[in-house]
Amino acid sequence: MQLSHYIDHTLLKADAQLEPIQKLCAEAKDNKFFSVCVNTSYVATCAELLKDSSVKVCCVVGFPLGAMDSESKAWETRTAIKNGAHEIDMVIHVGALKDRRLDYVQNDIKAVVSAAQGHTVKVIIETSLLNDEDKKVACEAALAAGAHFVKTSTGFAGGGATVADVKLMKSIVGDKMQVKASGGIKDIGQALAMIEAGATRLGTSSGVALVRGDKIQGGY
Repeated sequence: MQLSHYIDHTLLKADAQLEPIQKLCAEAKDNKFFSVCVNTSYVATCAELLKDSSVKVCCVVGFPLGAMDSESKAWETRTAIKNGAHEIDMVIHVGALKDRRLDYVQNDIKAVVSAAQGHTVKVIIETSLLNDEDKKVACEAALAAGAHFVKTSTGFAGGGATVADVKLMKSIVGDKMQVKASGGIKDIGQALAMIEAGATRLGTSSGVALVRGDKIQGGY
């Protein structure tokens, strides 16, 4: 197993500047990570920096709250794809999910899937804000809407990925979708445990340290 191929090398902080974004892309190329994951404004920059590499560009949509309207999420998705994004990580509308307004939740995801024009869509369900029944319903909505992945967390809601959540999500989607674990993956042991639980992608800002086997304090 090549751990680097599981990693979406991530920089989503509000104060992210151009130089760290350039470093992110250089590290991703050097370590052969699957992708870099950035906000919409940096997609074109990353696409240019990575154009001669195998590293893909992943863009977050409706991030980090998920509470923007569906039309806005679709517009952001189309912009990201136009500017060179290969994958979209969208945040679910958590309030609508908890209200069990499931038509809204599913149509919200469908709007992004449609706007992504066949590109991979990952649905962030924000597990730290959900109980197990919420997580089950969220995964079912993402599956019904035609998304490709369910993802644990933004890393901005007070909690991150757990092995238990990855196992639960995988048990619901089976082989029909993939699972991305993100948030708080601090060492190689945690990374491997997430993969063993069923994750096929890891979102982390600490990818370089992970592939070196270092212990990381804090981080996305």
